[in-house]
Amino acid sequence: MGATIALVGAGVVGERISKRLEVVAPGTRIVALDTRLTRAREIARCDLVVLAHPGPHAPLVAELLACGTSVVSIGDTIDDVRAMLDLDRAASTAGRTVVVGAGMSPGLTGLLARMLADRLEVCDEIHVAAHGTAGPACARQHHIALGGRAIGFHDGDWMMRRSGAGRELCWFPEPVGAYDCYNAEMSEPLLLHEAFPQIARISARMSATRRDRLTARLPMLSPPNREGGVGAVRVEVRGTDVDGGRATLIVGIAELVGTAAAATATALAREVVRGDVPTGVVTLGDSRLDTIGLLNVVERLGVRVQEFTGIPHA
Repeated sequence: MGATIALVGAGVVGERISKRLEVVAPGTRIVALDTRLTRAREIARCDLVVLAHPGPHAPLVAELLACGTSVVSIGDTIDDVRAMLDLDRAASTAGRTVVVGAGMSPGLTGLLARMLADRLEVCDEIHVAAHGTAGPACARQHHIALGGRAIGFHDGDWMMRRSGAGRELCWFPEPVGAYDCYNAEMSEPLLLHEAFPQIARISARMSATRRDRLTARLPMLSPPNREGGVGAVRVEVRGTDVDGGRATLIVGIAELVGTAAAATATALAREVVRGDVPTGVVTLGDSRLDTIGLLNVVERLGVRVQEFTGIPHA
């Protein structure tokens, strides 16, 4: 392809993106940077910049757009995501693309939601649950999210809820199984509403232990591990089928969070350098994306999508 991609971040996700880009985009030159940059001109000559470091990402994205460079970001905090969504006019004017929320959750969840929603005649609800963390920065964000304020979209209105409340037992694909999940300060509803403005109800929860909830508003009691164990996401959509009946569809994945996030970001980076993603700010789940093609790349990179059918296997 001959493109040059700058990769900012050398954590668990960044390292895996670098290896996977070599698989799906042979011939691409990768400039890996292990520190967060404050000035865009050091990387602005690249065809694309992938931001896989701890946020905020929005200030650097704004600088990169001013230099005429497209960006794929795995940033996931609410304030940072809102700031990047506000850059749509700047991206469109520059004729460049900014992909926001290109990790596992948010990110892969948006692709799964679009895949399911397209099977329904009318989709009116999307509910997401996530389990697990990637590297230390992800674990710290998980801790903060359980101590913040959760957002959700309910019948046309944004709702604020206390994180750590709203317990729901969610079944993830094996080997993860069932976990209690709670409201948390996640940007998922914001990004899903951007991609699905017609949906009446959107919610997002994350798994947590009793200790997680009790200590969420305190400093982390012990340093996070280099990487968490197997994580998972579950996406449930509800609506009506072609016969007018009520339908519920559920898919999920069970994989190391860093692997799932890297596969998603890599798939998007490949599409951007090929010119197959629209200009402006784009979120995963956007109907203009080749959702099935992107999911095929994600699966090619080792992340298996599983669907709940209600039929037991022998």
